[in-house]
Amino acid sequence: MNQCNTGKFISQKRKEKNLTQEQLAEKIGVSNKTISKWETGKCMPDYGVVQSLCKELEITVAELMDGEESEERSVRLYDDEQIMDLLRRTQELEKQKNQLYGILLIVMGIALQALSHTMGGSDMQELFSGILLGLSVGEMLVGVYILGRSMIGR
Repeated sequence: MNQCNTGKFISQKRKEKNLTQEQLAEKIGVSNKTISKWETGKCMPDYGVVQSLCKELEITVAELMDGEESEERSVRLYDDEQIMDLLRRTQELEKQKNQLYGILLIVMGIALQALSHTMGGSDMQELFSGILLGLSVGEMLVGVYILGRSMIGR
């Protein structure tokens, strides 16, 4: 599965249907920016819209994932339902990975904050303590942001 090939294929099929990105987006319930991201290969369609996208473009899920039309006599090892299940599981794993990154950053931020409180005394130690405290807050904020984005679903 190549995101760029899939994107070019989506663009080609959309144009064959004489649809603009905005028209296709409206039909399947996404933004035209999302269609643009797919067509430029920046991301893949989400599991939840793949079937409606395929229906609008009159292609199979396998063709979408391959980024090309299948030949009439080609043999598929997997059917559309199996591909959809694999796509769903892959996207769930990606979401879980992002949630773990967020949690890890938060925990590391807490550890840095605890470490910053153990320092003190001289001016140099106070400087390092302040730097660690700032890094810990920044790290925790990034962790909360990543965790929030992964839980909302982007």
